[in-house]
Amino acid sequence: MRITVAHRKTKAQAAAAVDRAFVDLSNGLAVGPLTVTVQHQSWSGSTLTFSLVAQMGLLKNPIRGTVEVTDENITIDADLGFLNNLLPEEKVRNIVEMRVRGLLT
Repeated sequence: MRITVAHRKTKAQAAAAVDRAFVDLSNGLAVGPLTVTVQHQSWSGSTLTFSLVAQMGLLKNPIRGTVEVTDENITIDADLGFLNNLLPEEKVRNIVEMRVRGLLT
């Protein structure tokens, strides 16, 4: 899944917002019965590579991807694993876009 969100921040400010979001995720995020934890994150230039684990009950699902920060956009490329089959892509896209926009305010 690819999601691109335009921003009006400097590239450094946008990257800092993305970094803060992953720090928050490192502390664990619970959305209803779903828990998300960060397994790995590293920056190479303006691209963050990450891996997460989404867990619902006994089911664990790895999520891997990148976040690229440019002067104008934040682009998220993520492989949702089997969650892509369980959740409507449009709903996931809308939630992620809304959260990213919230980071940039």
